Amino acid sequence: MDFPQRLSGLPEYPFSRLRNLLDRIPPGDRMIDLSVGEPRHPFPQSVVETAFREAQGFGRYPPNNGSAGLLQAISDWLKLRYRVDIDSETRLLALNGMREGLFNSGLALCPEKKNGATPAILIPNPFYQVYAAAAAAAGAEPVFVPAVKETGYLPDIASLPTALLQRTAMLYLCSPSNPQGAVAGKDYLQELLRLAERHRFRIMADECYAEIYRGDPPVGLLEVAVEIGADPELYAIFHSLSKRSNLPGLRSGFMAGGPQSIAAMKKLKAYAGAPIPTPLLAASAEAWSDESHVETSREAYRVKFQLADEILGGFAGYRRPEAGFFLWLNVGDGESTTVRLWSQTGLRVLPGAYLGRTENGVNPGSDYIRVALVTEIDELRVSLERLRGCI
Repeated sequence: MDFPQRLSGLPEYPFSRLRNLLDRIPPGDRMIDLSVGEPRHPFPQSVVETAFREAQGFGRYPPNNGSAGLLQAISDWLKLRYRVDIDSETRLLALNGMREGLFNSGLALCPEKKNGATPAILIPNPFYQVYAAAAAAAGAEPVFVPAVKETGYLPDIASLPTALLQRTAMLYLCSPSNPQGAVAGKDYLQELLRLAERHRFRIMADECYAEIYRGDPPVGLLEVAVEIGADPELYAIFHSLSKRSNLPGLRSGFMAGGPQSIAAMKKLKAYAGAPIPTPLLAASAEAWSDESHVETSREAYRVKFQLADEILGGFAGYRRPEAGFFLWLNVGDGESTTVRLWSQTGLRVLPGAYLGRTENGVNPGSDYIRVALVTEIDELRVSLERLRGCI
């Protein structure tokens, strides 16, 4: 199957499906959009000031892999957050948004064959849709692994058949997970790394929600891997300023991995990547160097989840997530509930089925809706009260 055919086999993107579902139906009240995970808390003004100060850099081609200043700021942040020290030149790559790295890792790092067979890429189900696009682009077989209540909303990789693991080339893992907000603990990550060592597959860890939590900071794959001495070529982590710093429009993230993996990604980026403009490299370094705005934003999310507890705590389908900023609500039928919320209250949410894939007749997201707690607190109260009244 050629490249266009592989991509044409992907289902319609979730937000296109949502528009097709709702846009011909008038909202029942003033529209409040909680369907998109777009942070709306303030970002630090120093980021804007830095970008303006470096504005002359828009007149030059930016360095493709990130500036020394940005890579050092990221390295310093990793040392602060995860207590690991890695070489910024050989083990870090700046990304024009994390999606670039998650997609390109499939192209750059997935082999054509694994043990003589078509490689498999393991994907939690439900999931961030770029993982499936990466598998399709790489010509690999996507294998959707349920991440449901019975598995702690994380994929149970250890239970998969040995024959499948032997031809697995990559695993995409999101922790804290989107949409469920589950956190992979240290024991889970250790077991996963040992499986990767045994079967020689790479773990691509999407950790973009790692700074939005209510209790203890979520453990990261990098710190666990360094602690047990795992082969650095068998894992990579991805982080972004979109959620951490409320800067989704900056399009700035990074990948940390083994030297060979980073070299392969740099080679692909040299031909097909999109470098971050020089002023925005400086602005990104400023954001990674500041923790106060992250703590302020985190506290605002704590207040929002306290509000959700108050308003929805008595609802049987409610579960307070460990981290992230989504509610993953079991409402029995996510799509029909989405239509009812929109037509009766003007509240726009995302059906959980649009984030999942049907396997053996079952879509693990079909009973759910995803609700992004991103709006300001007064509007969020109105939203949650509408939600409670409708479900």
